[in-house]
Amino acid sequence: MERDELAAWLRLDLTLGNATARRLLAAFGLPQRVLSQSEAALGQLVSSAQARALHTEHEPMAALLEATWQWLQDAQASGRRRILTLSDPDYPAGLLNTEDPPLMLYVMGEVHAPWPASIAVVGSRNPTPQGLANARQFARSFTEAGLTVVSGLALGVDAAAHEGALEGAAAGQTATIAVVGTGLDRVYPRQHLELARRIEQSGLVVSEYPLGTPPLAANFPKRNRIIAGLSQGTVVVEAALKSGSLITARQAAEQGKDVFAIPGSIHSPQSRGCHALLKQGAKLVDTAQDVLEELPQPNGHRPRAPAQQASSERNTTAEPHDGLLAALGFDPVSLDALVARTGVSPAHLQAKLLELELDGEVARLPGGLFQRVGAG
Repeated sequence: MERDELAAWLRLDLTLGNATARRLLAAFGLPQRVLSQSEAALGQLVSSAQARALHTEHEPMAALLEATWQWLQDAQASGRRRILTLSDPDYPAGLLNTEDPPLMLYVMGEVHAPWPASIAVVGSRNPTPQGLANARQFARSFTEAGLTVVSGLALGVDAAAHEGALEGAAAGQTATIAVVGTGLDRVYPRQHLELARRIEQSGLVVSEYPLGTPPLAANFPKRNRIIAGLSQGTVVVEAALKSGSLITARQAAEQGKDVFAIPGSIHSPQSRGCHALLKQGAKLVDTAQDVLEELPQPNGHRPRAPAQQASSERNTTAEPHDGLLAALGFDPVSLDALVARTGVSPAHLQAKLLELELDGEVARLPGGLFQRVGAG
């Protein structure tokens, strides 16, 4: 992309909304041709204020152009930074065919066209330990099957999905795509800085927002349409009833794509969003293989099943002789409740629970609660 072309796209993108800008592109062609039109000609399709703004030079725009150009030219990035516009042949076709594709996609990582077959894995920022384990396990199985995992780099399920995808990906595979709600010169949340760098090396970090854009609350629900648009389907791991993950699921359904939901405890607030989706027609899944069987590849072949994936997900853990795991069940439970269920002394239970916690079988939750982790 030449500097003049970048300047024209930036001006169009930042001056108008997506829909209005696309209307001008449809009428006049590329942004440079749009900007060459008179205010009177532009005024036939946009307001007079918008037409005037397109012809006005702004100092902040010049500064942003310089910063963006330098970001693209950064020698240390080694060509792993790109801006894909609606006219770029490498723009993802799945997103291009949605109702509201971004004019510009800022990308870090190595783009391979056509974009890889992908599945979105999304969920709560405050998941249960089981939710984190499910997200990681499902994502790892998906990349082992040759799919790319798309998520939003948020705390909780998103981060676990990215981690699992990175663990399961083969060399040279686009492991995972992180769609973020800030400019690509920022990482939010900050504790995911190292994760974002790993994703850039083995996948893609994508944003529709210009450099310098801070983490504004309104941007995160809006970016969810990109997560849905890049994916063949969406898996919701855990979600409260007002979770942003349900926005992604709704947008996927509106795009005619499959929505999958993992059921959970009827007592857990983090399961209510998934249960609501199931009532609305989402497909219930309890293994990654359930999802893979619903996703034919473009050539008519389904993604390959990960080696030993189905058996590993359904593998049961050998329980100790006192049946403590069975007594735990899968809902958070207090020590007093376990004493009542098992008849074992609190001191003995504490010791057993510590062993199981160290073995990764049990998680200790706030409020003195314990929860079983794993397939069980």
